[in-house]
Amino acid sequence: QHSNMPKHAEHARATDKPVAGLLADLKQRGLLEDTLVWWGGEFGRTPFSQSNDGRDHNPRGFTVFLAGGGVKSGFRFGATDDIGHEAVDGRIHMHDLHATILHLLGIDHEQLTWRHAGRDFRLTDISGRVVHDIIS
Repeated sequence: QHSNMPKHAEHARATDKPVAGLLADLKQRGLLEDTLVWWGGEFGRTPFSQSNDGRDHNPRGFTVFLAGGGVKSGFRFGATDDIGHEAVDGRIHMHDLHATILHLLGIDHEQLTWRHAGRDFRLTDISGRVVHDIIS
């Protein structure tokens, strides 16, 4: 799909209703409050095509969708520059997102620290922090 840019809108429409249906179903059953839905990946895409071959990986600006499970509803956190290339407001690292998700699951990510060769390690790296601004 990298080079078929017009197809992206079609794919977005194809996923929009099922995701909305999942959230509506979870809410109707009283499960959304206890279910964390995460839609995203560890990088975005550059806002431009590279030599008509598509778009490149972009770790500097990307979208992650979170719903239910203790996150604020109808809330947007952060912003990119005018062309969507780089986060300029509310920038967080993937380690921060992982620390936040573990926190929402009731797990203290700092307790997952181990020491090896004189250095501390953890799943969220030692720099990961919980992003309290997105928690309801």
